[in-house]
Amino acid sequence: MSVQNQINNSSVVSITVGILSLFIPFIGLILGIIGIVFSRKAVKQINNTNESGKALATVGFICSIVGIVFQILMILGYAAFFSVSSYITI
Repeated sequence: MSVQNQINNSSVVSITVGILSLFIPFIGLILGIIGIVFSRKAVKQINNTNESGKALATVGFICSIVGIVFQILMILGYAAFFSVSSYITI
């Protein structure tokens, strides 16, 4: 098996963690950061070793960014909801 046919392990981790960051509440923020780190690491390794998986690393990076933004918006939404609901009296 030549090096060109091998998929970089960091790119597989980055896409897996990036997708999980979209769906796991609160922990997804941390997973998104981990996904960004692994995708950048994968791109550097792929450029040095000529392995495949650059597309996986790019998709993992994009999923991680979207997951981070989604998680931040969700946290802000929860904060806004609970801060407004504490002022409402019945």
